[in-house]
Amino acid sequence: MSVTDTARRIAGNPRFQHFILVVIVVGAIIIGVETSPTITARYGEAIVAIEMLIQAIFVAEITIRILAHWPRPVAFFSNGWNIFDFAVVATSLLPQAGAFAVVARLARLLRVTRVVSVFPELRLIIGTMVRSIPSMGHVIVLLSLLLYVYAVLGFHFFRETDPARWGALGPALLTLFQMLTLEGWVEIQGAVLDAHPWAWVYFSSFVFVAVFVVVNLFMAVVLNNLESVKHEQQIDADRHSAHHTLLEAIETVQQQLAELEERLRTTSPPREDHGQP
Repeated sequence: MSVTDTARRIAGNPRFQHFILVVIVVGAIIIGVETSPTITARYGEAIVAIEMLIQAIFVAEITIRILAHWPRPVAFFSNGWNIFDFAVVATSLLPQAGAFAVVARLARLLRVTRVVSVFPELRLIIGTMVRSIPSMGHVIVLLSLLLYVYAVLGFHFFRETDPARWGALGPALLTLFQMLTLEGWVEIQGAVLDAHPWAWVYFSSFVFVAVFVVVNLFMAVVLNNLESVKHEQQIDADRHSAHHTLLEAIETVQQQLAELEERLRTTSPPREDHGQP
């Protein structure tokens, strides 16, 4: 079996992936332990040794995964998550002192986020969030326009009754943003309701339009992109599965041909020499 075949078997083995997940979790625990001066002073050498071992495991993992794409190692970088893993591991190799010290420490911390690249479900969520950003831009513009209009109205309506919340455009926007969380909006309404009995129309309409309508628009955008990303990942998984099945079939045929050739070589009768002595 060639090195490439061995790398493919290791990279595709669920036990290998679970082992890498355990290493990531251990690395996260070590990073948290290092924040304790007492533990660092007592077990500093052991922590450094474990860190070096974890780094070596990550380098070996990336090497195996690249070899699994041989003879086209560039195909490894066709996947965004592979690029993320490679960048995190490569950056964490920078020295912990000198000009790259801050970058190296940040890279060590980013190793924890590799948990996302291990779980397909987490990759689906992150992909949905990234895909939803352009679509959410229009919803954010709508929400910003709504906040601005209601802030100006609140300034003109309630600035004399409750100047702390409505005395200027800034505090009015902050008050409305607080109401978006549905936190304390009844108290905000109660502060002006005695002076303005009709104020419930203002507050109720804002809560209904901004919270229920706009927030539901956000949810609709996310759910729509979730289905799109899930469909794309399913297509990629099917393509990868078909490619993997084809490779296994080719390997099986090659082994059978090699066995047949060996059998023919061992069972074929020796040639008779009909030449003259």
